[in-house]
Amino acid sequence: MRHKRLARTFFNRPTLTVAKELLGKFLIRKIGRKTIAAIITETEAYCGPNDLASHASRGMTKRTEVMFGTPGHAYIYLIYGMYHCFNIVTERDGYPAAVLIRGVKLATNLNDPARLNFGISANGAKAEGISQNLGGPGKLCRYFQINKLLNNEDLTMSKKLWLEDRGVKIKPDQIKRSSRIGVDYAGPYKDKQWRFMLDL
Repeated sequence: MRHKRLARTFFNRPTLTVAKELLGKFLIRKIGRKTIAAIITETEAYCGPNDLASHASRGMTKRTEVMFGTPGHAYIYLIYGMYHCFNIVTERDGYPAAVLIRGVKLATNLNDPARLNFGISANGAKAEGISQNLGGPGKLCRYFQINKLLNNEDLTMSKKLWLEDRGVKIKPDQIKRSSRIGVDYAGPYKDKQWRFMLDL
């Protein structure tokens, strides 16, 4: 399968759907002549202004205005004064929602088409091609050199950061879900099963 960049229509859908379907897609970062690719293995959904775990629950601010904008843009912010988090805006203009990319596994042998899809088939068979695990949004952003300079980057058109479908097929039973991390303050929303994980 030819590598296909994810278009705006992919992100302009319900956030929970996007969060699940991003599993198995590829995060691509181009830095000068270097290209880094990784398969997405963990996501979290933040769904609208009523989601008390979402920054958008406090209304539109200078920080969160990106979330209220066009789907397919990057929403990047700093936590603990040192770690960046990379999110992708979802759903329609004016409705603040996003998916946090929590974990990836790096792709190896980028010039070997046989390994680009990691050999994950409909029956869950695996092959070589997966290397270092980058669990946690801070570790991921450090490795990919994703910071606030890329905030509001249009991922559907960017030459620096984008996402691709490389033909990896994920079965529903390969996806695990749990409550989100670090949102104990979110009242009834702290227990929402809006974290999705792919076991590779």
